[in-house]
Amino acid sequence: SDVCSSDLSPTRGEGTQPPPSFLVGKGRGGGNAVTAAAIIAALAWIFLLLFRGGFWKSDQRLSNDPATLEIWPAVVAVIPARDEAETIGRAVGSLLAQDYPGIFSVIVVDDGSTDGTAEIAHATAAGSDKLTVIAGRPLEPGWTGKLWALEQGKAEAGKRTPTFLLFTDADIEHDPPNLRRLVAKAEGGCLDMVSSMVQLVAATGWERLLIPAFIFFFQKLYPFPWVNDPRRSTAAAAGGCVLIRASALDRAGGLTSIRDRVIDDCALAARIKPGGQIGRAHV
Repeated sequence: SDVCSSDLSPTRGEGTQPPPSFLVGKGRGGGNAVTAAAIIAALAWIFLLLFRGGFWKSDQRLSNDPATLEIWPAVVAVIPARDEAETIGRAVGSLLAQDYPGIFSVIVVDDGSTDGTAEIAHATAAGSDKLTVIAGRPLEPGWTGKLWALEQGKAEAGKRTPTFLLFTDADIEHDPPNLRRLVAKAEGGCLDMVSSMVQLVAATGWERLLIPAFIFFFQKLYPFPWVNDPRRSTAAAAGGCVLIRASALDRAGGLTSIRDRVIDDCALAARIKPGGQIGRAHV
């Protein structure tokens, strides 16, 4: 603002008429506005860095050396799939390759696929009795497609009375110890839900530009330390990998309670946390 006022002010003793006042006001006002904006931006970043749960640290992670349990509870994974021929084989194969010591099975809900999704899932299992593929029924009114598929998978899983359900997607590949790490976290911390943020593929230039920004914004919106703090109401989950205690899900009203929610993972976490505890990890 000093430079602007100097340029616009007359030199002393020359008798020059002062410039129009609106020009002086414009110069000073513009400088003040820029300074104010810079101060506000700096304060906002200070607030985010110091008072937003330290979200930027990304320090909420599952242990690479999970505890060994005396009894590993039964788990059923549910995968909703619609025209996922390109990825369903890798997803199913990665689940069947889990090193989980307890009883574990996988249910694929084929939601009207026309690209051979169900056949590929069966072929990947190569006759394994751990995989069940069911044909999804037509969408019921009031439900989103994914949640309706999960509801059908949950009903099928209920016949096996599992302690935990693993809700995952048809394009997610799980490393062999993933389920063991999730269950060890849940049982060791008496948690009703454990969810992990999967590593997203960023192959193209746009993906490398946008995906890190998305992750940063998500963690800012739902700071993971706050999600993991039972004293705070902040609740979130990542729908690609959600381990949930079956009894807690029933206690919260089941998937019916969120049947029309588009952001269903965070909605489910918000239903679970008031009556129990959830854990959110970045892996």
